[in-house]
Amino acid sequence: MTELLLTDAGLETVLLFHEGIDLPHFAAFPLLETDEGRTALRRYYEPFLQLSDDRGVGFVLSTPTWRANLEWGALLGYDEDRLAAVNRAAVSFLEELRAGREAVVVEGCIGPRGDAYRPTMRMTADEAERYHAPQLRAFADSGCVRAAALTLTYVDEAIGIVRAATAAGVPVVIGFTVETDGLLPSGVSIEDAIEAVDRATDGAALGFMINCAHPTHFDGALPAGAARDRIHALRANASTKSHEELDASETLDSGDPDDLAVRYLGLRSRLPALHVLGGCCGTDIGHVTAICDAWRAA
Repeated sequence: MTELLLTDAGLETVLLFHEGIDLPHFAAFPLLETDEGRTALRRYYEPFLQLSDDRGVGFVLSTPTWRANLEWGALLGYDEDRLAAVNRAAVSFLEELRAGREAVVVEGCIGPRGDAYRPTMRMTADEAERYHAPQLRAFADSGCVRAAALTLTYVDEAIGIVRAATAAGVPVVIGFTVETDGLLPSGVSIEDAIEAVDRATDGAALGFMINCAHPTHFDGALPAGAARDRIHALRANASTKSHEELDASETLDSGDPDDLAVRYLGLRSRLPALHVLGGCCGTDIGHVTAICDAWRAA
């Protein structure tokens, strides 16, 4: 089993529901541009750094840039140059936070072009490569050593991101989300999605992740073949609710951290490459701590 690495949790839901910070279009990256915003981001990230120190485990700090791509940025008044600057600033901000911690690495976070809960617009792989290339180039320019694309809903966007990341020289993890039936919102299985991306990119992705879904949504839909060994990261939701239910919720469903940790453990023998563990919507430092402690004790 590869050495355990932790990553962080549901940044946007923590800021929105715990901190009471308004996040237009669910975007956290504009917080980087104010002193107050950076202070809030520090409050979010610092407990994870402390957890890494206390438990002696490696950590992957993910930049608050899930929405920092062209169309979402435009909705918030950012042109391409300003977006590139804020993506570079995000990496620099986290590099400052991790200073002196060799076990902590910074990962540039990419989100989908469309709405991950209501994916209505799809690109070809070529279109996706062109669309996501500026953000990946900004990460490369900042010296970022890896990237992760979270909450992807269909194969072609993932292929385009892998190609753009390869061109930029930034290794990338591809994170797919699934509905309560264990299928991507596009109707494709996890196994077929991984295999399609690897075929189209000669296996160039650093690995694959399942994120923004509760383990009960996908534990019966895991790959049966070689694609299983390509899943090395998990960032699950705290809630068992569907995407549609979560989108309509006015309160945060934080689930049960201990139960979530047990469900992560239940996947350990079935996903032999799994070693990067964190959370997504509704999770916070308490969930990641429970997951870490259960994993280390097993």
